Amino acid sequence: MKSEYLDAAATTPVDPRVLEAMLPYFSEIFGNASSNHIYGKDSKKAVDAARAQVASLLNAADSEIFFTSGATEAINCAIKGFLEANPEKGNHIITVKTEHKAVLNTCEYLETKGFEVTFLDVDQNGLISLDDLKASIKSNTSIISVMLVNNEIGVIQDIPGISKIASEHGIAFFTDATQAVGHLTVDVTELDVDMLCLSAHKFGGPKGIGALYIRNGIKVAPLIHGGGQEKGLRGGTYNTPLIVGLGVAAELAKDELEIRINSLLQKREEITAYYEHNELGKVNFKNVPTAPHILSITLESQEAEDYLLMNSQKFVASTGSACSSGFVDLSHVIKSIKVRSLGKVIRISIF
Repeated sequence: MKSEYLDAAATTPVDPRVLEAMLPYFSEIFGNASSNHIYGKDSKKAVDAARAQVASLLNAADSEIFFTSGATEAINCAIKGFLEANPEKGNHIITVKTEHKAVLNTCEYLETKGFEVTFLDVDQNGLISLDDLKASIKSNTSIISVMLVNNEIGVIQDIPGISKIASEHGIAFFTDATQAVGHLTVDVTELDVDMLCLSAHKFGGPKGIGALYIRNGIKVAPLIHGGGQEKGLRGGTYNTPLIVGLGVAAELAKDELEIRINSLLQKREEITAYYEHNELGKVNFKNVPTAPHILSITLESQEAEDYLLMNSQKFVASTGSACSSGFVDLSHVIKSIKVRSLGKVIRISIF
């Protein structure tokens, strides 16, 4: 028997209903969605339907949804693309030290190209100070990037509060919602963001497909040039099967969100009770809003790597993000929070 899978923040299995919906587009409905004949039109119809499904999940307009290969590409497109398309707005970026590496590495790259980046600190709960954010704004600040749910510790940032500050100063605001979509209500109108990204494989969809929400009126330059797909923002042949999979995963997330959240909260309580009643460890960040599917646990005695190896026949979990090519290091997120027992923190994530 396989170990219990408790690493859903890294990836989730494809929902059987998603897989079933995708299969015909590999062989039966195989036309190029950009072709102007019946085969192409059948595929284009499926792409349009998926776009509407994603838009509905986010309470966005269909025209505001752009398909990408995943959240990493969407992040690069949002940040680099906005800066390139709006040079008059300035060359200063504000982000947070606990962002996903896709944001941090993008910003670090942009520093080598002459852009200025402010990396905000977080408090002991992993949250930024809105006062610090206000103080970091300059006349040349162009874009703010703050993630909705942290992928390692699950804390939820005050996105509406950040958005209000950005709007008051005429600054674009992008949020990485990769760990929020499918686990929380994510409404772009309520969040009042200019751009937002998601990835299908984090909530029951296939790997290799994601989406970028861009509010109508926001200018973004293309990262990938080609045949003019996605209104010129993202060239390349439409990957219709994966797009269909994202669409169905989005529809299921919308229809089943309340059931899903209740199930996650019940599992979360069981895991919390197991660790704390048996004095194996304590669940962190109980006093701030967190996503229901991610638990950060500080072990009482053992080092995290030793503990996970010893229990690998029972379950699999992680010590942090799975997006570092297997490189084992102390989490930059945990370091930023200045947790005393750095090597004793594990992430359990469920779906």
